Amino acid sequence: MSVWTLGINHNTAPLDLRGRFAFAIDQIQPTLNGYRQSLARQPEATLLSTCNRTELYGAGDQAAVDPTLEWLAQTGGVSSAVLRDHAYVLRDDEAARHAFRVASGLDSMVLGEAQILGQMKDAVRAASDAGALGTTLHQLFQRSFAVAKEVRSSTEIGAHSISMTAAAVRLASQLFEDLRDIKVLFVGAGEMIELAATHFAAKTPKAMAIANRTLERGEKLASRFGAQVMRLADVPDRLHEFDAIVSCTASTLPIIGLGAVERALKKRRHRPFFMVDLAVPRDIEAEVKALPDVYLYTVDDLATVVQTGKDHRQAAVAQAEAIIDAGVLSFMHWMEQRDPSHGVVPLIQQINAQAAEWRAIEMARARRLLAKGEPVEAVLEALSRGLTQKMLHGTLAELHTGDSASRAATAQTVSRLFLRDEPLKNRRGNAPN
Repeated sequence: MSVWTLGINHNTAPLDLRGRFAFAIDQIQPTLNGYRQSLARQPEATLLSTCNRTELYGAGDQAAVDPTLEWLAQTGGVSSAVLRDHAYVLRDDEAARHAFRVASGLDSMVLGEAQILGQMKDAVRAASDAGALGTTLHQLFQRSFAVAKEVRSSTEIGAHSISMTAAAVRLASQLFEDLRDIKVLFVGAGEMIELAATHFAAKTPKAMAIANRTLERGEKLASRFGAQVMRLADVPDRLHEFDAIVSCTASTLPIIGLGAVERALKKRRHRPFFMVDLAVPRDIEAEVKALPDVYLYTVDDLATVVQTGKDHRQAAVAQAEAIIDAGVLSFMHWMEQRDPSHGVVPLIQQINAQAAEWRAIEMARARRLLAKGEPVEAVLEALSRGLTQKMLHGTLAELHTGDSASRAATAQTVSRLFLRDEPLKNRRGNAPN
């Protein structure tokens, strides 16, 4: 059994390529089902997809990695050569280390950000619902979450960090003299938009509006911030009313096109537009960035802004890496124990089977004694004595066989296994000081 990771992220692939491999959370389960049908020999798989990364985690035959890359390239509509140029493949301990670093926020564009942990948990839940989360990946991710929790509680990795949405407010403050004089439109009603609305609301803009495909969800978010609500279809006609636009939807095609922005600029008499596109794939056509009086930022454009304070977190990064290293060692030890060639798992199974057989024999004997009318206390005594003798017979026999050296080695092992709770000196018959 082996674990591996195949993926692309903000460090290896440009925004538009990442957009081809972006999956909304409700697409994860059917996508995993399709993947596992295509690769029947891949028993375990989990798909993580965010604006900064798309990663497939697998457990099983490492030979599945190349067919997985071919499948993923086909799914994204690119050649396998193009995907291979931007993808990374990590195996075993490196795959585990990567998962732990991702969960801990060490591999994020915003160093130490906590949102990725929730996204990983959603991905694991979707894999479980799809029946694709086996024992190995379950262990990998549960340990990832535990490591991330320890990193978060034991280090200051999240200190001094600036989120994408906070960076957007900072950039808007540089363009507009006073944010209390602007009107802000939020396109979408998901988690990122909720965060953005929270940050902008703290600056008390003149007005805010939420545009969403589903009015009910838009109204729910708008009520929290005293914002207006509108239909997504009304955005092009009302775009000119707003000074700042922040968009993040799960649409596979741009929602705000070049023509709509050009018409809005004319109505605004070329007063500047501040636009933030947090979606992958894009919500706002890339050509909009070339328009005069438009300041458009994508998630990749915000990278330099969110790096502020990174130097202050380097000591925390070193602490976090040490926690992750310990987690990797523990996970790989667990993997080694499960390896049939290691011999531990079959031995455990044999021991359990032998104990079950002894238990069945003694239980049958006890039932016969009870049926004969023997006192319950006497039957229990016989039951416990019979089990004890069966469990200790082989051990006691080994202590009386072999030369002195082998008996001494056996004695040490037996002491470690059966007398773990007693002080060493007591085991040797010495009185404690």
